[in-house]
Amino acid sequence: MSETGGGNLRIDKWLFFARFYKTRVLAGKAVGGGHVKINGQRAKPSGTVKPGDVIELVRDQSSWKMAVLAIPSRRGPAVEASACYEEDAGVKQQREQLVAGRRADRLQMPHTDGRPDKHTRRKLRARRRPD
Repeated sequence: MSETGGGNLRIDKWLFFARFYKTRVLAGKAVGGGHVKINGQRAKPSGTVKPGDVIELVRDQSSWKMAVLAIPSRRGPAVEASACYEEDAGVKQQREQLVAGRRADRLQMPHTDGRPDKHTRRKLRARRRPD
């Protein structure tokens, strides 16, 4: 495992190294957009994290809450990245329930092969309409 013991790392680099975002630019945009909190405070793009900090993150309408265990020195394999943080069990369970609910909802929607026909489009519109 290639980790530096202590020290600090910019939040956008940490999120990129820990594999929460594909690029550092996307991580920076998330931090700048207010989707990341460090120890309950809104993070700035130049903000730093250190072991022991708690990061709250909203990505793709899903919440994450984790404690930083280590500072990675590079963007390595997923196993190496997941060793750098410990996720809160309650938030993880809520996220998994939300994903399961979305899957169940998607399975109930009308389905046709290819482009929806007139009948299916009407069903879709009726389902979206807030009454």
